[in-house]
Amino acid sequence: MDLRNIAIIAHVDHGKTTLVDAMLKQSGTFRENQQVAERVMDSNDLERERGITILAKATSVEWKGVRINIVDTPGHADFGGEVERILSMVDGVVVLVDAAEGPMPQTKFVTGKALSLGLRPIVVINKVDRGDARPHEVHDEVFDLFANLDANDDQLDFPTLFAVGRDGWADDSLEGPRQDLTALFDLIVRHVPVPERNLDAPFSMLATTLEADPYLGRVLTGRIHTGRVKVNMAAKGLSRDGDLIEQFRISKVLAFRGIERVPVDVAEAGDIVAIAGMTKPTVADTICDPAVTQALKAQPIDPPTLAMTFSVNDSPLAGQEGDKVTSRVIGARLYREAESNVAIRIRETDSKDAFEVAGRGELQLGVLIETMRREGYELSVGRPRVLLKADAATGQKLEPIEEVVIDVDDEHSGVVVEKMSLRKAELTGMRPSGGGKTRITFLAPSRGLIGYHGEFLTDTRGTGLMNRMFHGYAPYKGAIEGRRNGVLISNGTGEAVAYALWNLEERGPMFIPSGVKVYEGMIIGEHSRGNDLEVNPLKAKQLTNIRAAGKDEAVRLTPPRKMSLEQAIAYIQDDELVEVTPKAIRLRKAVLDPNERKKAERARKNEE
Repeated sequence: MDLRNIAIIAHVDHGKTTLVDAMLKQSGTFRENQQVAERVMDSNDLERERGITILAKATSVEWKGVRINIVDTPGHADFGGEVERILSMVDGVVVLVDAAEGPMPQTKFVTGKALSLGLRPIVVINKVDRGDARPHEVHDEVFDLFANLDANDDQLDFPTLFAVGRDGWADDSLEGPRQDLTALFDLIVRHVPVPERNLDAPFSMLATTLEADPYLGRVLTGRIHTGRVKVNMAAKGLSRDGDLIEQFRISKVLAFRGIERVPVDVAEAGDIVAIAGMTKPTVADTICDPAVTQALKAQPIDPPTLAMTFSVNDSPLAGQEGDKVTSRVIGARLYREAESNVAIRIRETDSKDAFEVAGRGELQLGVLIETMRREGYELSVGRPRVLLKADAATGQKLEPIEEVVIDVDDEHSGVVVEKMSLRKAELTGMRPSGGGKTRITFLAPSRGLIGYHGEFLTDTRGTGLMNRMFHGYAPYKGAIEGRRNGVLISNGTGEAVAYALWNLEERGPMFIPSGVKVYEGMIIGEHSRGNDLEVNPLKAKQLTNIRAAGKDEAVRLTPPRKMSLEQAIAYIQDDELVEVTPKAIRLRKAVLDPNERKKAERARKNEE
């Protein structure tokens, strides 16, 4: 059968997964009356809740006798490790751009990778029905972006379609019939080259994604580079350097047909398949016939820029809400994650109960922690810190820098520029983007952006959009001021009492409601001043037998400030931890005992 392999590239929320839904429906993949979930490709709970794609997924549709394998790629730079590998599986890319927002940093990140691999893009300008759509200007911006990314003449001569993915139509012009996606299917078949198919050479395949299946064990997905693969044939795994990892028999070959993975007896070069039977090979390794000696070239992976310490939960409430609490099970889970997610690195620390987890950004590590707590794990996580490196020539300290693109209403641009400059960001561009909005671009140190997003949303009344992307390393920019306020720390263990919290409200906003369990060293609120304060949230009202002249007013508490996991991680300081369990997210001091805490603080000051 004729084959085409394509990846769909887009920024977060530009409608990529919705477009794939429409392609699956119109190609006859689903029966007319079949009940199908919306955004069928975002299958995991976190992806559905956040409305983002975290893991790349493959699917396939048939159109006029041609099978089109479609890979839906993540749009967040934090999951860029996925994108780079996926692009090596395909022969063409569909670049999807919002008709109002235009190309965003993530579009730039993935498109740059695709163009450098020599892939010829098809541009789809989506959401042209938006009130603020400007499709022709966006088309020009895409051309400028490709030119800035050193696209060759062939790549700059790209075909363009206008579409509304939600309504399931795409046309060559804005005046088209607006009926279906025929124009898109026909263009893919016409424009994307047929994969090179050397069927006579021995079997070889580059593994691009890995998963653990409860029945099949390790399952590696990739594109067959040469030859044919058959069930039960002998195979071996080679590392990127060409060293033998393991010899095994292929127990299962699964091909993508619609959204199903169907077992097949044989698959040929050019097709994207998943295979099982191995125990050691992983992502970026070559799976091949025993006769092959040369490993396939694998795409290098950008290094992690951020690290956090994951440790055993040692609070007084440990083990009461989760069933996976020991360092052994936490370590095993983290190493399993690192196997399938090559953008994450795990390292054991000097302490037996803690691991250093390095990744691409707060979002990626936040998603990992959220996934673990839903699986029943309890753990403590420390403040994220950036990974510095030294310049090989001068020995100068270098830190990761991100390109930040911010879209805000004009009246908020002043406060955003002021806050970003405090975080050592360098303003690189500012222009009106229409509709009373301004687009501001900065180059900012990653460590200055930790925890800024919540403050940014407050400053812009929730209307601002911020997009970040790894830019490179630059000389260390000096100290950045952190949180200015101290915290309110519980000095006892028990259940918080409404009367006590009511009396503490004048000290600062609370993080907890009444009736919840607290312990010594737990952070229960923010102090209105710069120092930490130990307080008693357990103090009940003294009852007497004397009747008061006025009736006691019922205690009315201000609603507590609830923090999401990402907000909590961004809020804490170096001497604090976030306790994460399946039922709760608590803030605490790393050292719970107040006397020990003072000793540790004195020791730290003496070192400075």
